[in-house]
Amino acid sequence: MRIAIGQINCTVGDLSGNAGKILEFARRAKAQGADILLTPELSLCGYPPEDLLLREDFRTACDRALAELASRVYGISIVVGHPRKIDGKLFNTASVLRDGAVTAAYHKGDLPNYTVFDEERYFDAGAIPCVLDISGVRVGLNICEDVWEPESPKRARAAGASVLLVPNASPFHIDKIRARHEVVRARTAETGLAVVFCNLVGGQDELVFDGASFVMNAQGKVVCQLPAFEEALGVIEIGNDGPLPAEMAPQPDIDASIYAALCLGVRDYLGKNGFPGALLGLSGGIDSALTLCIAADAIGADKVHAVMMPSQFTAGISVEDSRDMVRRLGVRYSEIAIKPVFDTFMGALSPQFAGKPFDAAEENLQARIRGTLLMALSNKHGSIVLTTGNKSEMSTGYATLYGDMAGGFAVLKDVTKKYVYRLSRYRNTRSAVIPGRIIERAPSAELRPNQTDQDSLPPYDVLDGIVERYVEQDQSIAQIIAAGFQREDVHRLVKLVHISEYKRRQAPVGIRITPRGFGKDWRYPITNKYRGGL
Repeated sequence: MRIAIGQINCTVGDLSGNAGKILEFARRAKAQGADILLTPELSLCGYPPEDLLLREDFRTACDRALAELASRVYGISIVVGHPRKIDGKLFNTASVLRDGAVTAAYHKGDLPNYTVFDEERYFDAGAIPCVLDISGVRVGLNICEDVWEPESPKRARAAGASVLLVPNASPFHIDKIRARHEVVRARTAETGLAVVFCNLVGGQDELVFDGASFVMNAQGKVVCQLPAFEEALGVIEIGNDGPLPAEMAPQPDIDASIYAALCLGVRDYLGKNGFPGALLGLSGGIDSALTLCIAADAIGADKVHAVMMPSQFTAGISVEDSRDMVRRLGVRYSEIAIKPVFDTFMGALSPQFAGKPFDAAEENLQARIRGTLLMALSNKHGSIVLTTGNKSEMSTGYATLYGDMAGGFAVLKDVTKKYVYRLSRYRNTRSAVIPGRIIERAPSAELRPNQTDQDSLPPYDVLDGIVERYVEQDQSIAQIIAAGFQREDVHRLVKLVHISEYKRRQAPVGIRITPRGFGKDWRYPITNKYRGGL
């Protein structure tokens, strides 16, 4: 038997487009002699459809699309994911289509309800195994979370399966590919089943699905590995002793995988939502430099517009380095001085500001002028504004509402400053597009004379270490201090994390690359007096 893995990029709600892609992959798989094509979880409607699942018209449309798709499938079996309502219960279903009909269906048994997942809000759990005979091989079905727990694979084995097909929509975060291999290896050890793991690829709002589908034999060895972050079709042959060795695509290291995830997230967010291009403020600093690289690599330099908006506090080398970088990348570039606008605002505010020192009010005003200019350009030309703030800044509120937070998509929202530097150096190994001074200079918002970030924040290695423990790992204040961090730094940063929650709620959606981003997997109350030991 030959099994094809259709690692496809689906779009939520694009039923006809997703069905067309499934049929095209089926045509290619059939031409390579495949008996069955495995597609990702909820491949027909896209994942995650969220509250679309609460709409009866959406569920009905999915049923119609499934029937239409089935009517066009001949000469090959296809495993297609879709929602299915039976007797008042809604299931996350994988159906088998063959010769114009639905020949079998499996309902997902383990429904994830943690981090970015809330499937219990929508779906009921199934409990009945589904095992098929495909060309003499007994093939079982599980769906994604089913293989992260032991019971569903055991039920498939007990029902006679020798190979387990697993449609997935498993989102990317750092080191996720290794984690999947470890989990599936545990299931093969428990059941003796070979596993064919087909994962979704593509960006969906804050999530990026990395693909990286694979086949693991009953001995726990990966015998087929598809590429990460791109669509792919793989075909594996099942011999008498299980799956035979096939394509082994090299997998990216951590920095390369994060960079690829960010590019894919930008490309699909803009492409699937119909934006003609991207617009961002270029400051001469490392965050905007990295964001510019990602945008240009994601959608093409010809679709990116960088705008330098110098003030009286902007260093000359910031302008020089910005001009140098846009020449290297070949993006559109503009300069708009903000001092005349700032002076006009200050003139209007002078009666109210009289006798008060220069402080955050004047600093934030500069950021808000820049945000207003970028949004005006966005309105006029249709390009989306990409914000450039990173996770370290967003954790501590070191960002200005309606200023540098103004925009439609936050590329670095889940990228700490540590990784901003790592990714910038990584990008320069591909081609030297970020001037060395941008990487080497002390970071600064340049909102007052001789300002650096460390005037008001601890060193970023300290800040990031505390943020990773408190935000991503849910460690307590006592645990973080015990890990060697200074008590005053921990107390100060934890307080900043909580008092900045109202800002993050108003921030644009951004790409998740860690197990705990500031998105659906971070749900802290704004009004909150608990500080965990402060």
